[in-house]
Amino acid sequence: MTLPTPSAPALTPALAATVPCREYWFGLPALRTSARSARHTVRDRLRAWKVPGDALCDAVLLVSELTTNAVLHTDSGHVLCGLTLTGDERRLRIELHDDGRTPVRPPEHQAGPGDEGGRGLFLVQQLADRWGSARSTRAEGKVVWAELTAHP
Repeated sequence: MTLPTPSAPALTPALAATVPCREYWFGLPALRTSARSARHTVRDRLRAWKVPGDALCDAVLLVSELTTNAVLHTDSGHVLCGLTLTGDERRLRIELHDDGRTPVRPPEHQAGPGDEGGRGLFLVQQLADRWGSARSTRAEGKVVWAELTAHP
């Protein structure tokens, strides 16, 4: 199985070609409890945008994993989350900006049954159509992004 290589956060042709789009940004303190706040915020926003259930659930899980990784693995004081839904409502992009400087790469091995962690990026890799990380243009560190099909 070939793992996808994270790439730059530029909009994919599907996202770039379907402007205008809907955007929503929110910031949270880099605390463990912020993953729960991020889930609730994303769920509420995507319901308001009428994103279907499967895509909504996947997006909520992706945001939870990305927020948790930022909080646990960087020394950020805050995180910035962005949601972008294309004008045709087919694609959803999730961005999580933090102050971490280490690029995020696909997992090299799967967590074992006894491991307490190590599954977050594997879940991101499995749920997202595309994902990656790059230097952030909105924070001092990096952005980790993921794209999903919102409306097939």
